[in-house]
Amino acid sequence: MKSLSIALVAGTMLWTVGGAVARPDTRAMTCPETRALIQGRHAAVLTTGPNTYDRFVRQFGNECDWPEVPMSVAVPTRDGPCRVYRCEEPVFDFPD
Repeated sequence: MKSLSIALVAGTMLWTVGGAVARPDTRAMTCPETRALIQGRHAAVLTTGPNTYDRFVRQFGNECDWPEVPMSVAVPTRDGPCRVYRCEEPVFDFPD
């Protein structure tokens, strides 16, 4: 009975570790690699720092839910800051 309990605990631990999928990290990629990944998937959740991540989208597509639109942001990459797009609500500044 004890060996069965150990086997169940070990199996649960392996399943937990094996089930976790690491997000691609922009800091480990070049800017062209990051952009190609987003373009190829149309949208991708990417790690951007030790405790940060976000969902990035291609510029021209329908990956954003209304009223959000693709807005340009900079992410850190191996070769410096890289401009990519993420969904955000547009801010309209109407003159008085």
